Amino acid sequence: MFDKLKETIKELAKTAVVKAEKTLGSRTGQQKKDMAIKYIVNNIPVFAPLKPLISMLLSSFIDDTVEFAVEYMKSEVL
Repeated sequence: MFDKLKETIKELAKTAVVKAEKTLGSRTGQQKKDMAIKYIVNNIPVFAPLKPLISMLLSSFIDDTVEFAVEYMKSEVL
């Protein structure tokens, strides 16, 4: 179950980072990261009452995935 969920989170992170960048622009790193994490948690395909638990259990994974998505986006731009 967690493997499929982690793959979904990776895809959500890519979308979340792009949306945050378009919405907030440059020089707002922490705000963009917070926005991306919120987007991911809101869109995780699990039963709504379980979202806080899942986000807590996978918080460091979600954080790492957002960081990876940022680096991926930067490399695509260059």
